[in-house]
Amino acid sequence: MSTTDYVIDILLILVIFRQVRPHELTPRAAVLPLVLLVVAGVVYLRPFAVRGNDLVLIIILAVAGVVLGALSGLADRIWWDDRRLMFRAGAISAITWVAGMGFRFGFAYYAYHGGASSVAAFSARHDITGANIWTTALVLMAFGQVLARLGVLQGRRVRAVSQPAAAQHVPSGPPERDASWRP
Repeated sequence: MSTTDYVIDILLILVIFRQVRPHELTPRAAVLPLVLLVVAGVVYLRPFAVRGNDLVLIIILAVAGVVLGALSGLADRIWWDDRRLMFRAGAISAITWVAGMGFRFGFAYYAYHGGASSVAAFSARHDITGANIWTTALVLMAFGQVLARLGVLQGRRVRAVSQPAAAQHVPSGPPERDASWRP
């Protein structure tokens, strides 16, 4: 793994911890994760031919990313505070985020540090054609996770902003100040 690999993977893991503190939920909140995706796409995605079970691997990992990202976005807390829509990543959000991003990082680390023969043997047994397919599948898993989380959060933002009557029933302040609040 190169320094770039470590930096991108660690930043994708850490992005959730930045959101443990309350932040205003605006379209701008999506900028950093999207920039990281663009960089990862430029660095890692290359043309490839699909053979054997390559597409199955890509679909399985991309769907896993989407599921983890959606769960993370649904687990975030959203509330109104002084006419600003705020959000914060909670424990479940952070756990699902780190599970997906950490899996990718752990797999890449394993593959580059002693696990290459095991990955190659697994690939041969399951008709997966090579490292480029694994890279593509893992990057698309990250894309799915980031885009699903952002999509869920931005969908929740649009719904909260477009339904002011419903928003009036959401207490102001963080959820821990009012036990009756539910996302």
